[in-house]
Amino acid sequence: MSYQEMLFSFLGGLGIFLFGIKYLGDGLQKAAGNRLREILNRFTSTPFRAVLAGIIVTGLIQSSSGTTVLAVGLVSAGFMTLRQAIGVIMGANVGTTVTAFIIGFNLSEYALPIIGAGAILLFFSKRTSLQSIGQILFGFGALFYGLKLMGTAMDPLKDLPQFNELMISVSHHPVLGVGIGTLLTMVLQSSSATIGILQQLYMQGSVTLGAALPILFGDNIGTTITAIIACLGASVAAKRTAASHVIFNLVGALIFTILLAPFTKVVTFFAASLGLNPAMQLAFAHGLFNLSNLAIQFWFIPQIEMLVKKIVPGSEKNLNIRAVTLSEPIIHTSSVMAIEQAKGEVIQMGNYVLSSLNSARKYYNDTKEEWRDDVLQYEDAINQCDIELTEYLVKISVSGLSPLESQEQAMLLEFTKDFERIGDHSINIIRYVEESIALEEKQRAKDKRNKTKSTSSRQTFLLHDEDLELLFDKVSKNIRDALQVLENDDVELAQKMLDREEEINQLVELLRKKYIKLMTNGEGRAADGVLLIDISSNLERSSDRTLHIAKYFLGNKYNFKYDTSNFHYEETEEAADEALGEAGEALD
Repeated sequence: MSYQEMLFSFLGGLGIFLFGIKYLGDGLQKAAGNRLREILNRFTSTPFRAVLAGIIVTGLIQSSSGTTVLAVGLVSAGFMTLRQAIGVIMGANVGTTVTAFIIGFNLSEYALPIIGAGAILLFFSKRTSLQSIGQILFGFGALFYGLKLMGTAMDPLKDLPQFNELMISVSHHPVLGVGIGTLLTMVLQSSSATIGILQQLYMQGSVTLGAALPILFGDNIGTTITAIIACLGASVAAKRTAASHVIFNLVGALIFTILLAPFTKVVTFFAASLGLNPAMQLAFAHGLFNLSNLAIQFWFIPQIEMLVKKIVPGSEKNLNIRAVTLSEPIIHTSSVMAIEQAKGEVIQMGNYVLSSLNSARKYYNDTKEEWRDDVLQYEDAINQCDIELTEYLVKISVSGLSPLESQEQAMLLEFTKDFERIGDHSINIIRYVEESIALEEKQRAKDKRNKTKSTSSRQTFLLHDEDLELLFDKVSKNIRDALQVLENDDVELAQKMLDREEEINQLVELLRKKYIKLMTNGEGRAADGVLLIDISSNLERSSDRTLHIAKYFLGNKYNFKYDTSNFHYEETEEAADEALGEAGEALD
């Protein structure tokens, strides 16, 4: 085999292997349902449970880096503490050993039929569950087929004097092996890929166990690069989470590099006792290394937390986001208490919505990534509230409610959807701000290229309008008042919200006229329409959704029988206005 054939076969095999791991993980995640984030979010109350959660999630998605990135996001959003995240990271390192054990079974001869079976389920089945199984099988087969290609490509290496000399050097200088493992994993962005390559070399006799183990230790250090990249430009909490990942893996590699000789003897003893094949020997070594590292460092989680806080100084930004707390046993003992508990979480969801809109406004005034990230994190929290509240309220509905309780349950369900849509409007505002800047940059570049004088004298990329600021104020006020109405049944405040709605509609109309005037006078830019029309429209729809709450409580006071069919908001402004008009007429 020529060097070109070796290189091409290795690169192709590596690509198929990495694709197989990714596709297998995605299929497992779909089959398990989109509950992985919830596992990390809800089942990390103690360090031991956090470790278990890390093991389970990593086993499902086949990526310790993916689990670590999830933990970084949860810490940034305030769903998880740094101490909990450290436990998850420790568990992730154990969970990632699953891939090595899968590879150890050496099913390369059956790779193609497995791929074929997966493809049949993927392309000829309409059931989502069967398609997920097909994806798992296809990824599983691709993983082994990629390994087979890499093994074929690397087989001649054992006859190369230069490669043999390198492996002898690694055997005598373990630090060199740790460095090779670290660099290789950083380049491949996958510890599983590095271990797979190592297992193939070990099976072919190209590498001794003494040379393979240091590379395996370095593999754990290299996998931290993904978390480091994920936290660049992120919050202090996210950087501390990534730092704890680096410390845990670095300390583990250091300890076992020092203890390499006794560790090698232990692995050799168990390999001989259990009759393990070469690939399974390395899988066993990998598992033993990570379990032993966990057993040693688990007791020092508080100290690791203190250390990373010193390494990454600064105060953590707290968005006051907390996990949804809904007790299912209460549904069967007291439906009134269950509804009250759900009401409290709907109000909490509304507070996230208000904070999200305020952050979107800050982003409009000052396009810092900080405000954009805040909106995205609040949106995550809002969506999680929506999912959990919807499930909970549906369960309440089948618990034998009185007519009054049934009405309140139905309304809380609708209010949940209202708040979720307001959160979406905040995301839209962020996107419109970005779109406006992009349009202005494009326009200025075009003016410069054509050497034409700009029609606008403004210095900033965004048009900052005082009427748009006033609209933000009034919509925020409506959301705050809606939360007060919901919490205190304040019908007087609900009436003030209806009165304010006319002011909001007038402001939106004013902004539209202002944009037309700017364009007519030759002072407007293409970007201005995005701000004055699209953003104002999203603010108006956000306000419309708060009226749902106000009109419901006013209807109760004046003995108006609330009809949920009056409030089916559509994405078009006309349909929204029509629905609100019908509701207003019914109330009158």
